[in-house]
Amino acid sequence: MKHNVLKVHPADNVLVALTNLKKGEEIDFEGQTYILKEDIKQKHKFTTEDLAEGDIITMYGVPVGKASQTILQGSMINTFNVKHYAKEFGSKQQQSTWSPPDVSQFNSRTFNGYYRSDGQVGTANYWLLIPLVFCENRNINAIAEVMSEELGYPKGRDYNINVKSLIEKYEAGVSIDDISNENILLSPEQQKRNRTFPNIDGIKMLTHEGGCGGTRMDAEMLCSLLAGYVTNPNVAGATILSLGCQNAEAEILEREITKRDPDFDKPVFLLEQQKSKSEADLIAEAVKKTFSGMIEANKNERKPAPLSKLKVGLECGGSDGFSGISANPAVGHAADLIVACGGTVILSEFPELCGVEQELSDRCETEALSEKFTSLMTSYNNAAKAVGSGFDANPSPGNIKDGLITDAIKSAGAAKKGGTSPITDVLDYTDPAKKPGLNLLCTPGNDVESTTGLAGSGANIILFTTGLGTPTGNPVAPTIKISSNTALYQRMNDVIDINAGTIISGEDTIETKGEEILEKIIAVASGELMPHAVRLGQNDFIPWKRGVSL
Repeated sequence: MKHNVLKVHPADNVLVALTNLKKGEEIDFEGQTYILKEDIKQKHKFTTEDLAEGDIITMYGVPVGKASQTILQGSMINTFNVKHYAKEFGSKQQQSTWSPPDVSQFNSRTFNGYYRSDGQVGTANYWLLIPLVFCENRNINAIAEVMSEELGYPKGRDYNINVKSLIEKYEAGVSIDDISNENILLSPEQQKRNRTFPNIDGIKMLTHEGGCGGTRMDAEMLCSLLAGYVTNPNVAGATILSLGCQNAEAEILEREITKRDPDFDKPVFLLEQQKSKSEADLIAEAVKKTFSGMIEANKNERKPAPLSKLKVGLECGGSDGFSGISANPAVGHAADLIVACGGTVILSEFPELCGVEQELSDRCETEALSEKFTSLMTSYNNAAKAVGSGFDANPSPGNIKDGLITDAIKSAGAAKKGGTSPITDVLDYTDPAKKPGLNLLCTPGNDVESTTGLAGSGANIILFTTGLGTPTGNPVAPTIKISSNTALYQRMNDVIDINAGTIISGEDTIETKGEEILEKIIAVASGELMPHAVRLGQNDFIPWKRGVSL
């Protein structure tokens, strides 16, 4: 029988309202009857027992808060009666075991990707335009403007206007009134056919506000991040503009690229404005070199690749009270399927792992990895506390409104994206993901800073769960959006690719939805399906400066 409430873990002392519940309503669940003391909004939680001040709130089987006052059975927990609490954690305490899911239906599956000389396989083939310093953003924009449309790439939309066709018809004497809109609108399919380079998926800009000023560490971190993008398997080559006097020196970028790939052989062109004859000459030279590089990059065609070549970044943003029981665990099952197929998944957002640190520490394959993870978590949280904040300040007003009232509740649900497999590596920001299996990547909870880091560490696909709706993506890693609830999917179906709300309604299980997600990944990775984030040109890129960002 389908219930209107859910107990996530047997040890929990709260139930989740799957629908709006009324004060005085009797809830029969697992042999017990609960009389609600107040209205309980959908996605929120009510207590299954009387709690005194200081008692622990448990959800997902872990402590997620403490009662700040007496809470009677059947009462909703909120920011007025519960405060953040997370259990202490340390290095690895026990050896965890893992039973991989059955992947017999995926064992022989492949995706059609772009092979690179370092053995990686891209799910897309992009040319990058990169400024080493913010002073060059305008010139980068100029190069993109003069090249993108002429080469058949849309400017951040899923459609393009064929102005050249209008000019031709006008010069042929055709009345403008006789030309229908359909005759000048180019769909993505038409644009692909009309591309000068059909095997290059687009020209992407990585404009930013860094490279000079700030600290030398900021500049070095930026160069490391940019090197991660240049070596990302979805990148064919890059044109890089330097002013010449900035902190983010070309030599640092070159060193970081070599560190990642000693035999690096992608076409990369570096131009320095302070050595150019004029700005116009700089732009002309950049366009010419970019065009020549794209001629070579266009020779690379999609070929079948095993699923072990997938590197999937895991992200959530605009989370709600259903995220941790629908979209995130469904992504977690997809992650387990990918790992079982020999692939790589990368779980980010360290502020949203608060409260489940010990479980993750125990899942680390080695003591050294466990210590690295706990050290990164502790130093990050301490840095936040030093400026009067902390991980407990992570939930946004939107999160709280929709049932995520403490960071530990949010984190316990967010961590479900990582599935259940062993942790094979722990990465600091910009570290490349080189080991198959589940990798933990230290990023902020900020959506774009985190997705920026995922692609910088080598993700060739990003899965992004959301309960409230987040219109963001990444310049080089196709981003697939998964909603936690059906109402969001129906309201923002131009943004959301997959609806995990069917888990809440009982139409799907976590397992069937996870398999659906993997099927979608294969289609996107093969270039057969364009996610909405790509279609809408959501090319968000914000480097993390290692300051306190939650």
